[in-house]
Amino acid sequence: MSDNRQSLSDLADLANQPRAAAPVATATLGDALAASTSGPASEPAPLREAIIDKQGRAYATGRRKDAVARVWIKPGSGKITINGRDQEVYFARPTLRLVINQPFGVAEREGQYDVICTVKGGGLSGQAGAVKHGISQALTRYEPVLRAPVKAAGFLTRDSRTVERKKYGRAKARRSFQFSKR
Repeated sequence: MSDNRQSLSDLADLANQPRAAAPVATATLGDALAASTSGPASEPAPLREAIIDKQGRAYATGRRKDAVARVWIKPGSGKITINGRDQEVYFARPTLRLVINQPFGVAEREGQYDVICTVKGGGLSGQAGAVKHGISQALTRYEPVLRAPVKAAGFLTRDSRTVERKKYGRAKARRSFQFSKR
């Protein structure tokens, strides 16, 4: 039986040797196979292909709370239309408009895409979050290179927090009815 222990001098020799490059955490098995077959001289291939329809638009669905947004983006002047109305009319609060435009700011694409979306369900805050999620998804489908910065900002993850359902024998989800002593 061989002894697998190493002495301190063996470990010191290992520390002096040059390290191999660590694999990138975002790489997949398919990327590793493609890199090994294509050789070191070729440039890395994009992780995904662009998904664009016949009209030159990218489509995605965004969700937040009870709101569902269907979003189409295409190159343009930066006009955002929600349910047939301009964003200033539909989302009157500036904070909601700020939420919608966050993905473009992270991707450094302000004013480069027109957005047309329909949104149903929930309140205005949930709808704004759903539109933001949909825009982020559509951006990564139109330009797959933008996936890394948008994902790093956390915009591709669906916020799964929803309102807890009302229980029987309770006033709301957890609140009891008012206690009456007499």
